[in-house]
Amino acid sequence: MTLMKSLMGAAAAIALSAGAALAEPALIFDLGGKFDKSFNEAAFNGAQRWADETGGSFREIELQSEAQREQALRRFAEAGANPIITMGFAMADPLSSVAPDYPDTKFVVVDVTWIEGDNIRQIGFAEHEGSYLVGMLAAMASKSGTVGFVGGMDVPLIRHFGCGYAQGVKAVNPDAKIIANMTGTTPAAWNDPVKGSELTKAQISQGADVVYAAAGGTGVGVLQTAADEGILSIGVDSNQNHLHPGKVLTSMLKRVDVAVYDAMKAGADVETGVFVLGLAEDGVGYALDDNNAALITPEMKATVDAAREKIIAGDLKVTSYYENDSCPVLDY
Repeated sequence: MTLMKSLMGAAAAIALSAGAALAEPALIFDLGGKFDKSFNEAAFNGAQRWADETGGSFREIELQSEAQREQALRRFAEAGANPIITMGFAMADPLSSVAPDYPDTKFVVVDVTWIEGDNIRQIGFAEHEGSYLVGMLAAMASKSGTVGFVGGMDVPLIRHFGCGYAQGVKAVNPDAKIIANMTGTTPAAWNDPVKGSELTKAQISQGADVVYAAAGGTGVGVLQTAADEGILSIGVDSNQNHLHPGKVLTSMLKRVDVAVYDAMKAGADVETGVFVLGLAEDGVGYALDDNNAALITPEMKATVDAAREKIIAGDLKVTSYYENDSCPVLDY
């Protein structure tokens, strides 16, 4: 009898642990790979922090094609992963198709705020606010009065980054020239450092001495070329200052890592709905560390921090590209 009880107890324990294992979270990276040193890597860092702190584990997949988006969502949902965290605006349509089929599964999507679904947590960022601040820094650091912007895929999200940046530049120097280029019109634009390098060289030839990259893995080529050519660059999403110490003016931080960490920490109880994280929520900001401290003077920091407080207080409005699908100071 005792043996039977212990066997039953063991079976129950196994069943419980199997259930717990099935409920582990899953993370679907966007195209460009999890080690893009930018958007995806920020997500990975958040997930890894959760795993390190809790001893938990998460499933993951690096997408290689558009067709895999829906496949990955369904595969993880069928396997019982919860929540399933997805990266990038291109997950909007696949999620709209898949989420209703798994009402007991929570889905989390970063960079999407407009789809329907009671079991979806949608997280957006006020990228234009953070980009405004680094635009101010670019204008203050520029000696030529010409700065550049290299975007990844030409989509409203990246125009949103560029528009905030341009407004920050113009706030400091109304006569500044801003050269803006996009890398491409397909998802390949997120992972083309060679094209990023070419665009940077072209902008330098037009006088740019500070270039901001909002281009995922493509930005690695922008930052490398800027460093090689002796001009300053600005990183994005993750803190990229360390990639070229003393050559990266700052990085526009987009706390994707915190969004992913928080979702994994909440687990199946993660709150659904739409959440937008801006300066007030520390969702965006600019990076200051030992790698760029010599490039940011106390005056520059004071000017930008004052603007940050005004934006948070509502005394300074940074126009969003999304308002009219246009930018008041940049002609895309």
